[in-house]
Amino acid sequence: MTMRLQGKVALVTGSTQGIGKAVARLFIAEGAKVILNGLNADADGQALVAELGEANAMFIAADIADEAAVAAMAAAGTERFGRIDVLVNNAGMNVFAEPLAMTPAQWRRCFAVDLEGALHCSRAVLPGMLAGGGGSIVNIASVHGHRIVPGAFPYPVAKHALIGMTKALGIEYAARNVRVNSISPGLILSERVVEWLASVPPEEAQRQIDLLPCKRIGTPEEVAYTALFLASDEARFINATDILIDGGRSQLYHE
Repeated sequence: MTMRLQGKVALVTGSTQGIGKAVARLFIAEGAKVILNGLNADADGQALVAELGEANAMFIAADIADEAAVAAMAAAGTERFGRIDVLVNNAGMNVFAEPLAMTPAQWRRCFAVDLEGALHCSRAVLPGMLAGGGGSIVNIASVHGHRIVPGAFPYPVAKHALIGMTKALGIEYAARNVRVNSISPGLILSERVVEWLASVPPEEAQRQIDLLPCKRIGTPEEVAYTALFLASDEARFINATDILIDGGRSQLYHE
């Protein structure tokens, strides 16, 4: 197997579950060293380090909404592995509310994590990437950044903005060999989605599957492979672009 990330160092935020964990596992399988991240210093992070190997991975607890904590995380990862070549901004949170009932705190937290967190992480790694001659940033956006689902406010607002920031940063640093792209997953079998499907009536779970043209829900690993491609040199002419991974769902005219 070709080691597509051999010699590279990646920071993957929100990597103790779901898409982030799949990305971390795949990146290490493809030769990278990975800085793992989660909100809390719990057993999940250390268990993942043990699984992936201490020579290849380290875990740092940090709230990406905290700019100082993010800067410290990037510094610690750089000290351990020498540099950061790839950033995957995966950490995020769902904030779904009715606009008039939404509290100011809900709005602020949504944007602090889903938009500003990605900016904090990007600003923390960009100086090293620029000094080292280049790098790749992959933002995990959402199909909510393309289509509006009623009852999901303000989450889609933040994800639209994240895609916009992806394009702006990609153009800003293109001439200095830093690429910035995003991925917009649809319904993916993360832990949260599995729990949600188990909580609804079976007919509703089946309805969600039937809405998808491919008649199945995507997996975290399928998103991870797209992140791998964008992080690798194979995608060296892809920049300021968003890739939808939703089985074609967003292209349907009707539900």
